[in-house]
Amino acid sequence: MSKGNHHIEAIGLLKALIAIPSFSKEEGKAADTIEGYLRSKGIPVRRLQNNIWASNQHFDAGKPTILLNSHHDTVRPNKAYTLDPFAPLEKDGRLYGLGSNDAGGCLVSLIETFLFYYSRSDLAYNLLLAATAEEEISGHHGIELLLSSLGKIDFGIVGEPTKMQLAVAEKGLLVLDCVAHGKAGHSAREEGENAIYSALEDIDWFRSHQVPKVSDLLGPVKMSVTVIDTDNKAHNVVPSQCHFVVDVRVNELYSFEELLGEIRANVKCDVAPRSLRMRSSSIPVDHPIVLSGLRLGRTFYGSPTTSDKALMPFPALKTGPGDSARSHTADEFIFVEEIAGGIEGYIELLKPVILPI
Repeated sequence: MSKGNHHIEAIGLLKALIAIPSFSKEEGKAADTIEGYLRSKGIPVRRLQNNIWASNQHFDAGKPTILLNSHHDTVRPNKAYTLDPFAPLEKDGRLYGLGSNDAGGCLVSLIETFLFYYSRSDLAYNLLLAATAEEEISGHHGIELLLSSLGKIDFGIVGEPTKMQLAVAEKGLLVLDCVAHGKAGHSAREEGENAIYSALEDIDWFRSHQVPKVSDLLGPVKMSVTVIDTDNKAHNVVPSQCHFVVDVRVNELYSFEELLGEIRANVKCDVAPRSLRMRSSSIPVDHPIVLSGLRLGRTFYGSPTTSDKALMPFPALKTGPGDSARSHTADEFIFVEEIAGGIEGYIELLKPVILPI
């Protein structure tokens, strides 16, 4: 199959995936489609829940292994959509649809790259392709579930929209549930202690505090309050509790435990992390796959967003077609030429690493 045909096949598969709602934990039909597509190419496919994976034809347990991974789940479409998020529309060089940019373009490009190398018997590395679930919610039944079935992996390529630049590091994600306490009372009288007012003092600290350690690659820790609510259903009750959520993006200079200690020393509210799994991760800039990208004229950087890369206990490079700035936006799209460039880019990125010199 020529590279041109790979491009055509990729667009067709991406359109099929866009047409299937594939919200996190509801990816079954999308997984069916990916499994069917690979089987139609004669690829023996394995499946664990909604995760699909396959290995190259001449897999050799004596060789090191590269993982090619991206996800097929999506967020839910936001209310600002003007187009049908599940009706793939190709117009003016763009392919519109939910998941087209994050991360469908990356996924289909990696699939076609895997197919390009699939039957070669002279590879220096094995290739494992994994199309996985629950990335958008950092779920336990996506790549984390699958890793124990994949065997030893030496390094990975994680497909996320980076304009094909090299995200060699990414911030960790710490989601904090915070509860400010007060005392209930009637709002018409001078009764109670308003938990919202107490919460606002802590929220102001999260808004204005500058965490001192700043990374050369990832910059400062960023803390954003994203949700606030009380249990009140009535307008005339002074709330005794106020709950708010803080999204914290952590650079590699802090452990989660160290940062939690600093936060708890400065706020009055109760602070509980939802998970300590999504830690900052990096791959050395002198790793062979990074050096291959640099030789292609790409640049490396630290990514402010977190991906399944955080759950991988081996070096992984995040790179792929599309633009992270389009992710989770209304009328999401990817340029058709970006997919062609993604396939070509992945093939060229891997070539000096996996083919004999």
